[in-house]
Amino acid sequence: MLRRIAAQNEPRLRAVARAAKESLLHIKDLQAIRTAPIPPAPPSARQAKPGPPQRTIFDAESSENLPGRVVRKEGAPPVGDTAADEAYDGLGSTHRLYGEIFGRDSIDDAGLALDATVHYGTLYDNAFWDGSQMVFGDGDGQIFQRFTKSVSVIGHELAHGVTQYTANLAYRNQAGALNESMSDVFGVLVEQYLKQESVEQASWLIGEGLFTDQVQGAALRSMKAPGTAYDDDVLGKDPQPDSMDTYVRTSADNGGVHINSGIPNRAFYVVAEELGGNAWEAPGQIWYGTLTSGALPATCTFGKFAKTTVTTAEELFGAGSPEHDAVRKAWDTVKVKV
Repeated sequence: MLRRIAAQNEPRLRAVARAAKESLLHIKDLQAIRTAPIPPAPPSARQAKPGPPQRTIFDAESSENLPGRVVRKEGAPPVGDTAADEAYDGLGSTHRLYGEIFGRDSIDDAGLALDATVHYGTLYDNAFWDGSQMVFGDGDGQIFQRFTKSVSVIGHELAHGVTQYTANLAYRNQAGALNESMSDVFGVLVEQYLKQESVEQASWLIGEGLFTDQVQGAALRSMKAPGTAYDDDVLGKDPQPDSMDTYVRTSADNGGVHINSGIPNRAFYVVAEELGGNAWEAPGQIWYGTLTSGALPATCTFGKFAKTTVTTAEELFGAGSPEHDAVRKAWDTVKVKV
């Protein structure tokens, strides 16, 4: 998406194109961070019960110097800066999901402090986890609004940290698409748990509300219907496939990590749809159990991941259970062999 924006030559889009090029400069660094091994926290650092969050919000003041000036600390009241307060709340919502639903103590399961910097760069079109903290741009104002506006995006980026500390999936090809998909799964779960939305009530959109009203699109991605999130003159049409029948073979985007993630995304949605109720319950437990199982190789394929989810569902709920059957049906739906 950013590459398409960066290639725009129309005078009205010059500022947007420059902003996209600036964001692209950081992509390779982020890809290296997302595959850098992180040693697990020693058992002594883990608590039997997850502790409270420890959040600090910084303001880069339109620079690219991290972390910036402290503007809000844990327990402090709202400061009146919308981005800072949204970041604070989003970090809290993410910490709450992991702690209350999965028994995980922050990103590293050892109480890692949650730091975030807002107002990063000028017209910066991205949000990212840099290996130790969150960073949010304010968007270019023509295509993207501020990136703190979407709780699913905050949850998505923080989930990259969880993946680093657990399966450490390579950021290329199918493993990279799974890396992105895990972040989408936990991003929507953060939002759904915050809003207490059932499977039927949820939008299943990633980044809903990020686009300005100049864009013909609802969100960055749709887990319910991959390939339908946007169809815009500037951005083009959402390229995500919803099954292996339309798998995209490409060298771009590290082998299509943001594209082919639509396939495992759709599988998770189908599991949730089959079971109904709340997606953070059985579906979330199966996906979290798979991520933390130790059974996923760094170069995991869709097939290996699918088989592991089936095994996890059987271990948690029993062979032939509705949960086990829903997982098998989901992978069959997206044409991934189990």
